[in-house]
Amino acid sequence: MLGASDLERAPEPMTPSDGLGVLHLFCRLGEGWSGEAVVGAVGAATGRGTQVVSVAILGHKADVGFMALDADLWNLRLLQRDLAATGLEAVASYVSLTEVSEYAAGVPEELKQHRLYPQLPPPGKPAWCFYPMSKRRGDQHNWFTLPFEERKDLMYEHGSSGRNFSGRVLQVVTGSTGIDDFEWGVTLFAVRPDDLKDVVYTLRYDRASAIYAEFGPFYAGMVTPVEDLVALLAEPGGKGSR
Repeated sequence: MLGASDLERAPEPMTPSDGLGVLHLFCRLGEGWSGEAVVGAVGAATGRGTQVVSVAILGHKADVGFMALDADLWNLRLLQRDLAATGLEAVASYVSLTEVSEYAAGVPEELKQHRLYPQLPPPGKPAWCFYPMSKRRGDQHNWFTLPFEERKDLMYEHGSSGRNFSGRVLQVVTGSTGIDDFEWGVTLFAVRPDDLKDVVYTLRYDRASAIYAEFGPFYAGMVTPVEDLVALLAEPGGKGSR
């Protein structure tokens, strides 16, 4: 947690010119992990102004996931530190920044602000997934050698397909070129789990994806308030029940 000594040692804020820093952190339950401490770590972060989305992860890759957004990257680092102190063991992470795509320069200012400063999680969309992606740089197909107007047309087609899922799926695309292993992080919030499957399947047929997209690992689960999450994962009288 952020104590008096932290305040005394706090460095100058590390902020992007526009938008927010984004940290996806995926963890397993370590021996003796403390659910109470996890709740406290998330509470301390939200008290600093950090948005934190907690997720129950399905499958073997992780037990829990956290998506945190803050203008100051030091606040994301403090959350990472505090979660590590609870006994959770990080198994994967992703770092990115909210952004407005170069292909969306003409969108209304209100929409730009929503992309730069999203308010998460959206109500009524508990199904969740995250995956990183890049555009292909192969000998035959290289996205970055295409003229801008051609890339813009391909992304417009891609966006049109995505808009067919309005109301069912909220997509948050964050930029990570020069920050993490891929070029973008894609986070999806949906009404039902099959909405996640349908939107990713549909968009893969667009030329921007079918020819030029390369995907990293997928993480999926259910958005869950952190108090409920640790209660559901704790073994009564045992690990994580403190």
